[in-house]
Amino acid sequence: MRRRRLRRPVYPYAVTWNEAEYLDYLQSERRGYAWVMQHHGGLTPEEAREAALECYPYESAEASFRGLIFHDEAWHWAMLSIHGDRYVVEHPELVHPSPGYLALE
Repeated sequence: MRRRRLRRPVYPYAVTWNEAEYLDYLQSERRGYAWVMQHHGGLTPEEAREAALECYPYESAEASFRGLIFHDEAWHWAMLSIHGDRYVVEHPELVHPSPGYLALE
């Protein structure tokens, strides 16, 4: 399935996504996160899916700052999980998403 690129929210402004757009984006980011965790983090497909669900839980429309995690893409959050907050310094080759990750789009 192709990842849809929706407008990332800019906080503190309100996000105007409808529920279908939010769910589509949530699924897209979960898919990207799981892909990174499997291909770069060594998790099994099931472990990667579970990690994605944990990182990207569903948030109700009434939740404060719903979708705030979307301000950075799944690649970044997965790299933080795998390599820690200094990954940009210690692994500069991982700052930009790999071709395989980009192919998910």
